Amino acid sequence: MEYKTNVTAEEGKQEIFITREFDLPVDLLFRAYTDATIIEQWMGTKVLKLENHNQGGFLFETTDPKGNQYHFNGTIHAIATPQKIIRTFEFENMPFGVQLECLTFTAINEDSSKLVIHSIYESVAQRDQMLQLPFTQGINMAHNRLQQIAGQLK
Repeated sequence: MEYKTNVTAEEGKQEIFITREFDLPVDLLFRAYTDATIIEQWMGTKVLKLENHNQGGFLFETTDPKGNQYHFNGTIHAIATPQKIIRTFEFENMPFGVQLECLTFTAINEDSSKLVIHSIYESVAQRDQMLQLPFTQGINMAHNRLQQIAGQLK
């Protein structure tokens, strides 16, 4: 299966680059990352907190089919609408540690845009542990849903 979202991880480095082009205007793509209603739809998660400002934060809750709940949280260090979000991201009670994410949103033209996520992990081992999961498949599925749901808002 060909993935539209590209995940690049160089051997021995603590980082991952995630790149995807969307058939969405850059403002709408940015909104898909900052509007709780849209996030809940494409991520399949409940937004418990979302403060889209410098030194703001977020808290998301996901429930698996067995009823287990998982929380994801972070601090939004900087936000520049609609170009950039710099934030931390942490899976609570999981061994991946806190990662730093720099999300860059770029207009390609009026109707399409590009997202680049640069994620930096505390260690190469933590980054590699994340990559052992079906990470690439999961981010592709999520971005496909983002395209579908946000595309309906055009």
